[in-house]
Formats: sequence, C-alpha cells, structure tokens
Amino acid sequence: MAKAKTKSVSTKKGRNAKELESFSLGENETRYPTTYSPELLEAFDNKNPASDAWTTFLCTEFTSLCPKTAQPDFARIYINYIAGEKMVESKSLKLYLFSFRNHGDFHEDCIQKICNDLAKLMKPKYIEVIGEFTPRGGISIYPYSSYSNAKKLYKDIKAKRFAEYSPGKYTMDMSKIY
Repeated sequence: MAKAKTKSVSTKKGRNAKELESFSLGENETRYPTTYSPELLEAFDNKNPASDAWTTFLCTEFTSLCPKTAQPDFARIYINYIAGEKMVESKSLKLYLFSFRNHGDFHEDCIQKICNDLAKLMKPKYIEVIGEFTPRGGISIYPYSSYSNAKKLYKDIKAKRFAEYSPGKYTMDMSKIY
C-alpha cells in the first residue's frame, strides 16, 4: 500500500507554520488542568484589526464548585467579543474553562474572572461574558460582565448592552430554555 503524503496547509492568506509553532494544537495528549489556570490562554494575531466583527463562543458544559459546599455548579458560558489586535485560540479557551472544574468560587466571581482574564489577554475592543447557571436550590443565576476599550463607540456599546441586559437578551431566548 502506498503511504499517503501529508501536506502542510498554507495559502497566501492563511496562517503559516511559524505563526502556529507555539500553539499546543495537535499534541498527541491533551493535559487537562486540575486547578484554575489563566496561563493556559493563548492569543493569535487578528489579521483584520481595522474591521469590527462579533465572535461568540458557547461553552455548554462549564462546571465549577460552590466555595462553601464544594457541590458542582453547571452552566452555559457565552463569550461575545469584538477583537482588537489579538484573538483567543479556541483550544486554549476550552482548557482554560475546564480549569474551573475544581475551582471553588461563586458564579458571579467565575464570570468576572473569565471576562478579566480574556480582556487582559486580548485587549479586545469589547467583550462580554454571560453565565447561565442551572438551578440549584430552585434558583438560577445569570451573571454578566463586560469590558470595553477607551474608544467612544465601544464604551457606548458597553453602556447600552449593560443597561439593557436581562437573562436571554444576548444569549438564548428564555422561552427556549424552560
């Protein structure tokens, strides 16, 4: 049988091998963190920093621990952002979010940490992080955090979205959840 040739994927507009060499993508074994690990986050250059485009990530299997009881908490995490010079690499984001699995913190603190860590990493034009935590004790909690750079347009987006925020407004319509 003939051995298949592997080609390096590269186009004039695509990423080159040098740009990708520091990423952990494609490793044979993925090492999952056991503690909160913001150092796992990796960013790459945005090839279109002059353009505005929304990027949304949805993590449907987020877990953390109650700091008081150590019971698991489950949530969907929405991350919506408008990139500046950098964008977050998705596998590193997945591993970072997984690092909350054994992290004992309140829902609001987890969402604020995620927003702060991503804002520090990417310095986006705008970012918001929304948690939709499943009910425990009959109460659902939907924390929201956002950040914008100093430009008026993005400060205005932050102010408007914050003022108009309600559960389901920037995520999934609440009628589709229950």
